[in-house]
Amino acid sequence: MFLPKYPDSPTPPSVYPHTVADQMPARRPAPQISVSTGAVAAVLVGGVVLTAFLAAVAVAAVSVAVAAVVLRSLLRDQHRRR
Repeated sequence: MFLPKYPDSPTPPSVYPHTVADQMPARRPAPQISVSTGAVAAVLVGGVVLTAFLAAVAVAAVSVAVAAVVLRSLLRDQHRRR
């Protein structure tokens, strides 16, 4: 009868009053960048073609250099025989 009545789920009183802070300004959404499969395929095909082209140029340059060395040695041998 003289016992105090307690709430069912006691919560301690807050020491600091709850104040609503200023809300952050709304951020602009970043633009969505979508990469299509066609663009990826085009970049891959372009890379393969450019790599093959550079490889062909390198092989041609090496073959020209070898041919120049062979011709030079043949011409030098011919000049020595005279």
